[in-house]
Amino acid sequence: MTRKIAFAVATLGLLFLLCLYLAGRGFFGSHEDPGEIVGQAREATKVAHQSEQVRKATTGIGAPSSKQILFGDFHVHTTFSFDAFMMSLPTATGEGSHPPADACDFARHCSALDFWSINDHAEQISQRNWRETIDSIQQCNEIAGNPQNPDLVSFLGWEWTDVGFTPEDHYGHKNVVLAHTDAENIPTHPIASYSTYKRAADAANFPTLGVGAVALFSGEPRLHDLARYFAERVGTAPCPSDVDVHDLPEDCLDTAATPADLFRKLDEWGVDSIVIPHGTTWGMYTPTGATWDKQLKGRLHDPNRQTLLEIYSGHGDSDAYRDWRAVDVAADGTASCPTPTAAYLPTCWRAGEIIESRCLDDGEDPSECAERAVIARRNAAAAGLQAHLTVPGAKASDWLDAGQCKDCDQPSFNYRPGGSAQYIMAISNFDNPSEPRRFRFGFMSSSDNHFARPGTGFKEVHRSGFSESRPSTQGSAGFLNEIMNPPASEPESYSQPFDPAESSLQGFAAFEMERQGSFFMTGGLIAVHSEGRDRDSIWHAVRQREVYGTTGQRTLLWFDLINPPGTRGLPVSMGGEVQMSEAPIFQVRAVGSFEQNPGCPDETVQALGEDRLAHVCKNECYNPSDERRSITRIEVVRIRPQIQPDEPIAPLIEDPWLSFDCDPNPAGCAVTFSDPDHAPGGRDTLYYVRAMESPALAVNAGGVRCEYDEAGQCLEANLCDGPNNDCLAEQEPRAWSSPIFVDYGPASSSTL
Repeated sequence: MTRKIAFAVATLGLLFLLCLYLAGRGFFGSHEDPGEIVGQAREATKVAHQSEQVRKATTGIGAPSSKQILFGDFHVHTTFSFDAFMMSLPTATGEGSHPPADACDFARHCSALDFWSINDHAEQISQRNWRETIDSIQQCNEIAGNPQNPDLVSFLGWEWTDVGFTPEDHYGHKNVVLAHTDAENIPTHPIASYSTYKRAADAANFPTLGVGAVALFSGEPRLHDLARYFAERVGTAPCPSDVDVHDLPEDCLDTAATPADLFRKLDEWGVDSIVIPHGTTWGMYTPTGATWDKQLKGRLHDPNRQTLLEIYSGHGDSDAYRDWRAVDVAADGTASCPTPTAAYLPTCWRAGEIIESRCLDDGEDPSECAERAVIARRNAAAAGLQAHLTVPGAKASDWLDAGQCKDCDQPSFNYRPGGSAQYIMAISNFDNPSEPRRFRFGFMSSSDNHFARPGTGFKEVHRSGFSESRPSTQGSAGFLNEIMNPPASEPESYSQPFDPAESSLQGFAAFEMERQGSFFMTGGLIAVHSEGRDRDSIWHAVRQREVYGTTGQRTLLWFDLINPPGTRGLPVSMGGEVQMSEAPIFQVRAVGSFEQNPGCPDETVQALGEDRLAHVCKNECYNPSDERRSITRIEVVRIRPQIQPDEPIAPLIEDPWLSFDCDPNPAGCAVTFSDPDHAPGGRDTLYYVRAMESPALAVNAGGVRCEYDEAGQCLEANLCDGPNNDCLAEQEPRAWSSPIFVDYGPASSSTL
């Protein structure tokens, strides 16, 4: 009898372990498939009506261009991306699966875009998901109607994401967008960052039994899907590095260690593509001390592919340069903590304030507490991205507004000015002194939405779902908590050093996630001046840099050089280049976006049905009234790039160089200006403009929402939290033109 009981117990134990194993390998979960596109093409009359509204505004403001202005989003993630999948989980207060089909339906019916691209993280796209992504994008295009006049153009792409822990090994985030979606113009593999692939591979190799236990005992089917997601990626090896891309085996992950490798592999494929850097000032990922100087070296920049820069996204604004740094870096690489100013409180300095305050509260001698503060600042400066982990038990609100650009509009979190658009456009590389090398980017915006929702900035609603903000996930179970949060600790009056080599933290747990949640915006749009609605016309405009970005609203913007050299009499539009020695004359015209009606148009409800409308659109759509918002101001930024090594950057950037107040007229605002300094200055110069709309409420526009003293110092931070709190604050919706590049010298033909 005892043997039978022991045998039964052993059998049950083995069955239990088998269940744990099967659960951990995703046996009880579902594959994250591409979903089903429900909506058909928008009515041709509705699309034509939108085009007619732009035409009327163009005529009304006297803009010289006959081109259409089309709006899109070149930065969209679905739950094929690991971070998007994690945010979809119930333990992260997620909404469930949002695959590529949702993105197609959202772009077409919820945000009513003209074009968009899918950009899931290449490091986490399985080969099966890549094939499904291609199929879904092709289907989205097939139902778009007449290819010469489609309601929506869908582009294929991915994100190459390189996150280094030091300035030397960090290359940042770049979206790859492909011109065409036919088989011969699509790489067999999306190209991933090698360093991030290694981290993703570690994330997919969680203990099988542990994953199974969480999935089985949670009672949440979505966690079984997560186990399946992990299992499908376990064991995927990187492709051989010394093989031509056309000869790579199918069952591997293609990787590139640097941007140079990425550009080389795109060249080997021979596909028409662009590469768009983004997140250049995001301090959650970008190491302290990092700048964009190194990316001008050699093959780390490809001026034929890397032609646009994302100046704004759901992570905020990356426009403005400021002459401060998060840490001071000595010649030997040692980091020290800079002294705070009225406009900037370094995070490392705040670490010392927290430790010193705790020490004094403990009744310790002030000199002892001051010494502990010095050590705390040293530890925090050395920790870089993980400075917040050097102060045990610190709450997000304890950091106040440390690390933030206080005098920027909607800045990205923990701002890194060495990656700002203005800094990038001002620097030069002098490896060849006779021909200094510079970036010549066009400026665009997009959403970086992780819920398959392209173009969410049409309304400032749904902080949870239309932005990346999530309620706190503290208390999540097991390994999920290890991914999303650092371990809880008790407050101490001593700092502790952080060494990434010895840390067990993985994924988002190593980054400052909670305070970041108060800085996520609903995201921006890219606009193009295009000859037509078709794919080739849109791509031509993108290639010409005849693009601009907005904070999500559909501002109409024209920026032209009206006295270019030559006798053709044609203006040079935004993104163009000329060489001239006389004073350039520019014209700016802007028309405000439409005020939005609540809810969705009837045709959207009919196209998607009530259930899908709720899940995909969250019952809010682009739903314009007939009332246009006013343009209040036109700002002009002038930048004169470096002409010698080590020339200080700040004096080269004039922001704003000129500013024009506009009458409150729904027909828009037009200004003309010249630069009489160009000829006597004798320097290459670039100009771009910002068109500001009248103030309006926006999600998370208040950041950490400080309470300030009379000196302007933050006394208390009121972080945004809660699933139903949109944390609205006033901001100015705006649009950025691409620059016009005016080189100094004898007149030559212009590049339009």
